[in-house]
Amino acid sequence: MDSRSFFILVLFSFGITNAQDWQTPVIDGYGEVKYFDKAAVQPNPEATYKLLFDIKSEAEKSGVNKGLWVMARTLNLLSLAKVPSKNIHLVGSIHGAATYITLNDASYREKFGKPNPNLNIITQLKENGVQLYVCSQATAAREIKEEMIHPNIIPAISGLSVLASYQMKGYILMP
Repeated sequence: MDSRSFFILVLFSFGITNAQDWQTPVIDGYGEVKYFDKAAVQPNPEATYKLLFDIKSEAEKSGVNKGLWVMARTLNLLSLAKVPSKNIHLVGSIHGAATYITLNDASYREKFGKPNPNLNIITQLKENGVQLYVCSQATAAREIKEEMIHPNIIPAISGLSVLASYQMKGYILMP
């Protein structure tokens, strides 16, 4: 083996041994993360994380609402950083253009002609203690009746009331 071939083999082996796979340890299939244990500003496993997400866009990431995807990424990252689930409290306020993601499958199919792609991530978030609220002002403006909303979504008087109430309880508004 010549020195050039050896050098390429060494670089290739180094890449394989140092490559990290994207992981989804809590919310399977959504919010992929790579954990870097030597990176600066690590989550503190002893801290309590009270985080509030303002989900008002219909933008998507990996086929689901981007706001829900970011919540999944947050849970996955905190898990890899060894923050116990009892120390993680996430709340989502869904309103505006994002309101339709809260529809149950039958209502979503009727409106858009396809299954609601957000139901799996919504269910997994709920199973992991996340509270998801939908603005009743937004649902009323879109003629969405309460029975059309997925059971894992909690109707709130307004998205703004969720944002204000949880910030008053010490939750940090996430960008």
